[in-house]
Amino acid sequence: MDNISIIGAGIGGLSLGNILKQHQLDFTIYESVPEIKPVGAGIMMAINAMQVFDRLGLKEQIENAGNKIHGISITDESLKPITKTSILALEKKYNSCNVAIHRAELQKILAENIGYEHIQLNHSLSKIENKDHYSLHFENGVQVESQIVFGADGIKSKIRDQILGTGNIRSAGQKCWRGLVTFDLPQQFNQEAIEMWGKGKRFGFVKISDTKLYWYALVNERKHKRYLEPCDYFEDFHPLVLNILEATLEENIILNDIIDLSPIPLWHSENLCLIGDAAHATTPNMGQGACQAIEDAYIIGRLLETSQNFNAVFEQFQKIRQKKVNYIVDTSWNIGKISQWEKGNTLRNFLMRLIPENTNQKMAEKIIQLEI
Repeated sequence: MDNISIIGAGIGGLSLGNILKQHQLDFTIYESVPEIKPVGAGIMMAINAMQVFDRLGLKEQIENAGNKIHGISITDESLKPITKTSILALEKKYNSCNVAIHRAELQKILAENIGYEHIQLNHSLSKIENKDHYSLHFENGVQVESQIVFGADGIKSKIRDQILGTGNIRSAGQKCWRGLVTFDLPQQFNQEAIEMWGKGKRFGFVKISDTKLYWYALVNERKHKRYLEPCDYFEDFHPLVLNILEATLEENIILNDIIDLSPIPLWHSENLCLIGDAAHATTPNMGQGACQAIEDAYIIGRLLETSQNFNAVFEQFQKIRQKKVNYIVDTSWNIGKISQWEKGNTLRNFLMRLIPENTNQKMAEKIIQLEI
């Protein structure tokens, strides 16, 4: 019998494990993959996430494993600026900065701080039943009883599907390549995240270590042809883009659909709660998917400081978090649509250049401010 079971050892599940360990609670994390190895691509940990890691004593370790990012710029396809958000003032205010890091490096830091004795790999959940306690059935034949269950099992959550019976996954109609490459980036971009907007396509890049660059490329789905490579779509972009793409090995590129989860009415049931993408998956346009899962873990930890009644904690947790994550899901969806326009781009870029920089900073602060 587990006191607490966490399904999923992604960034949300591992962050929650670190929070529960800080509270000296007994828990086990179940993860479907046979080993936590360096797969995936880069990720940005924004100031809100880094504040949580600071409270866990992990901020400096994560900063050292990644690359500090002090500015975020949107440009056109020739690298001419459209908008820029400098976050130096926010860094000073919150004593944290954005960090770009390899996703696997971050997972390794979080897992090692928990201790692998709390993580059961090769445990892919097949079924969950609610009897006197929760009965967890895994594909490897193991069955576990648990008093409290957290569903940190992503946008296609089996916990959500089988217990709450809700959730509509939406397609944004976009394809996204993500890649990692050893690349000597011009020095001016060393501590800045860049996203370039073209006609029905985007390209973004950011350094995640001294030698490694993370990039992503999006095209509208109806323009996507299976036989074309990313290079074929971005020949009209600044030459730096083709240089990055041509330097990337094929095995270091992954292709995904851009999807999110329509807001769901309830994130919890008796002795069970969803966190992260299982509860409120968002498109990646604001770089907040994993950060919001980390905030979920933090808020649960804060609530556990005053109550060990998990059901009361779950109810309060959703009340606190729902407005913010719905705002991020909606705003990210709209940014994704505007950024992928195929017509009217010149007017869009002109109007965006008229937006004062402090407006972008206010929006950034709204997102990075922790709720309690």
